[in-house]
Amino acid sequence: MEQEAVGTAGLGRLHVDVAWHSPTSVVLTPRGELDHHTAELLAAPMGEAVEAGAVRLVVDCSGLEFCDSTGLNVLLGARLLVEQRGGGVHLAAMRPTVARVFEITGADAVFTLHETLPEALEE
Repeated sequence: MEQEAVGTAGLGRLHVDVAWHSPTSVVLTPRGELDHHTAELLAAPMGEAVEAGAVRLVVDCSGLEFCDSTGLNVLLGARLLVEQRGGGVHLAAMRPTVARVFEITGADAVFTLHETLPEALEE
């Protein structure tokens, strides 16, 4: 399942692929820019996955070129939601520019970070 930006504000700036890894684990792969205009394109499938029973969200950040505070808030909100259900959000393969946002804000301390997607899927 792939989500694409709608309307003119985010047209084509973010695509999100969703793949179930197990009955309770899903991999979300955003590609492009995660910001105020595109955040809902990641928030919606994350929420749908949790409602469908996922308690482990793995976000493959290898294709994420940019993330602003709105995007960060989407990930933090998902983290709170799955932690209430005993799960967690795992971030894999962050590019340096995206990783910097997490370092500056201290958000890197509240997520489980992995160098690669296969590493994130091993746990």
